[in-house]
Amino acid sequence: MPNGDQRQYAPAFQRNHQPIFTILKQVLPQQGIVLEIASGTGEHVAFLAQQLPHLDWLPSDQSSASLTSITAWRHQARAANLNEPIALDVCKPNWPEIVIQTLDRYGLTHSKIVAIININMIHIAPWQATEGLIAGSARLLSPQGLLYLYGPFIQANQPTAPSNLAFDQSLRHRNPEWGIRPLAEVSHLAAQHGLHLQQTVAMPANNLSVIWQQSASKSVSEHSVSQDKN
Repeated sequence: MPNGDQRQYAPAFQRNHQPIFTILKQVLPQQGIVLEIASGTGEHVAFLAQQLPHLDWLPSDQSSASLTSITAWRHQARAANLNEPIALDVCKPNWPEIVIQTLDRYGLTHSKIVAIININMIHIAPWQATEGLIAGSARLLSPQGLLYLYGPFIQANQPTAPSNLAFDQSLRHRNPEWGIRPLAEVSHLAAQHGLHLQQTVAMPANNLSVIWQQSASKSVSEHSVSQDKN
């Protein structure tokens, strides 16, 4: 990276950022906070913040190298609605509290988190990460807020593409805790936390955009998140 440029680049970004944007611009509301979990290089959140300036964007990642790249992309984007990235590990139960504390410092209200997005993570992480992501999202999302996941899934009663089967095998060879997740299992887990499947959209390279929605009747007490440290 010339001249000390600390931006990282993901080849998949060029293939999927426009299709992802097409979905998100249709489903995201006109105001509020969008939290991205596992922002990776930061390319997606920088692009989305520029394209959707009416929303406040909060990127995150657990990797220090990724946080450095996200920061570099943020500086390059020069988007006033793109906040500094925060270190988050969704396998740790206190991650929602970290989000709330960060938003407080930025003068933002966590009750205005209208969407949480996560791109290409749950298949390269242990199932515990999916559990933590969904449980924490259910705690943070405002009523009718959206959880958006992008990536490969195994769908019941539908043939899995040979490329995805091979990809799944390679993931499990690298780490037995990784692998392409059955959509039915993820949706069942989401439903247990009050998130209801709204839409599944076929995407390039045998991926899916999957959207769950928080209940409209979520109470104030349900939406509050304890400040106690876990």
